[in-house]
Amino acid sequence: METILIKHSLLIASVLLLMTAPARAATLPVLVLNDTNAPPFTEPDQSGFLDAVASEAFRRAGVKLKLVKLPAERALRNANAGIGDGELTRIAGLEAQYPNLVRVPEKLVDWSFTAFSKDASTPARWDILRQRQVGHIKGWKIYEEQLAGAPHVISVDDAAQLFRLLELDRIEVALHARWLGDALVRQQDIKGVHALKPPLATREMFIYLHKRHAALAPRLAAALRAIKAEGLYDRLYREKVLALTGSAAR
Repeated sequence: METILIKHSLLIASVLLLMTAPARAATLPVLVLNDTNAPPFTEPDQSGFLDAVASEAFRRAGVKLKLVKLPAERALRNANAGIGDGELTRIAGLEAQYPNLVRVPEKLVDWSFTAFSKDASTPARWDILRQRQVGHIKGWKIYEEQLAGAPHVISVDDAAQLFRLLELDRIEVALHARWLGDALVRQQDIKGVHALKPPLATREMFIYLHKRHAALAPRLAAALRAIKAEGLYDRLYREKVLALTGSAAR
């Protein structure tokens, strides 16, 4: 009788273990990062290229990723203040100005910072653009630094406002990221706007975490390196970016 009871208890314990295992797996800690991207890199249904790459890297590091949209400048200040857990894509070097942020030491993607204009003959050079009516999004540090003191600069909260100003001839040049600008021009069916070549700058973009998550940074870097080494990164880029845009720029 005692043997039967022991076996019965073990059976119940095994069933309970199986029932609770999925629940434990589903309760990974969630980190909330600010995201300033747009399709095809991040999508509302989380099907974009960076959605897939970053979510897989966080999963391998033992964390679930959630992305939220905020204006770029407010997002950066919030992340540094510990409101939220970090930033999805920012240039290297922000640590100097935002000391509470820790950079994941493996790039997530390259951004081509590009000027858009109705005048395709406009030289894509900082010294020329500083003399034009230009616009950019608040919180994009590369543009703020390069245009500091320029006389005719307008900053706005989002890309839709930026390209609307260009469409209405309120500015001569809109400064954005190449593939984000291209996607918005197509989506909004804006006519006569050209991406000026060459890009003003190409920079590696990194995930930043609030310092309370500093221990996670090397794990995320290792996960990103593995995703690239396995060929998953390039496959996702072909499927989710090249197939939609035909652009080879990363």
